[in-house]
Amino acid sequence: MSEQRAWEVAEVLGASVQPSCDHLDEARVTAPAADGPPGCEDCLRIGTRWVHLRECLVCGHLGCCDSSPGQHAYAHAHAQSGHDLARSAEPGEDWAWCYADEVFLRPAG
Repeated sequence: MSEQRAWEVAEVLGASVQPSCDHLDEARVTAPAADGPPGCEDCLRIGTRWVHLRECLVCGHLGCCDSSPGQHAYAHAHAQSGHDLARSAEPGEDWAWCYADEVFLRPAG
């Protein structure tokens, strides 16, 4: 019996070829950390600001988005092998991103 994935690639309407992601099995973090840092871990450490937050689905690292000056979620994904997936940590948002394949992900099911 195979384990069900928590995330799947979001369909691109009208595309003749749908995107794919080879990193979905990396996802380990299943629920947002309730007791985690109040913002981007790296920005808090160096005293800078962020725009939006992203949570690594492998280790739970909370970093800032690509619109933020530090782009710490991107930096984390590229510095840590196998940490390609991050979900939005913004209230009311339910999507993720694969930095390696550059595709949007949505909850499976």
